[in-house]
Amino acid sequence: MTAADAKTQPSKSPFWQFSIKFYAVPGVAPACITLQDEAGVDVNLLFFLLWNASLNRTLTKDEVAELDRTIGVWRNTAVIPLREIRRALKTPPAMLTPDVAETFRNRIKTAELEAERLQQEAMYALAQSGRFRGSAPTPVEAARANLTSYQAILRPFPPQPLEVVLTAFAKNAGNG
Repeated sequence: MTAADAKTQPSKSPFWQFSIKFYAVPGVAPACITLQDEAGVDVNLLFFLLWNASLNRTLTKDEVAELDRTIGVWRNTAVIPLREIRRALKTPPAMLTPDVAETFRNRIKTAELEAERLQQEAMYALAQSGRFRGSAPTPVEAARANLTSYQAILRPFPPQPLEVVLTAFAKNAGNG
């Protein structure tokens, strides 16, 4: 997800805008990809937890688990298959020229980004329902609490990329 890609997928959602800006912070994108590939992290859910943390909101382990179940169907039906196709086309089959494969790969990338945006729109709507009422004194404390809740339903995240994300949050998104 890049800011340039997102311009083709307009959204006024503060959550989407947060995600675009945060993903562009140096070091965040590779850390997120590592968390996704090594720990099964849904980056959209990770960003949702961080966006809520920027508002001092915390989610319990049960709330994160329910949210993960709710969005999991869409993630598994649309987002992950599109990502797998896009990644596979980095090395195109011999029957396609590299230019044709790259053009198709870019179309898949656009569809993947739209699938992620739709997932985020649904998550943003849930946030607007007022169902997440936990709070923390600071955004950074909320971020740590939210990511602890997320790890509790998956498995411990690799420490180095987790620290990159939390540090970037503290420097960028956690300040208002």
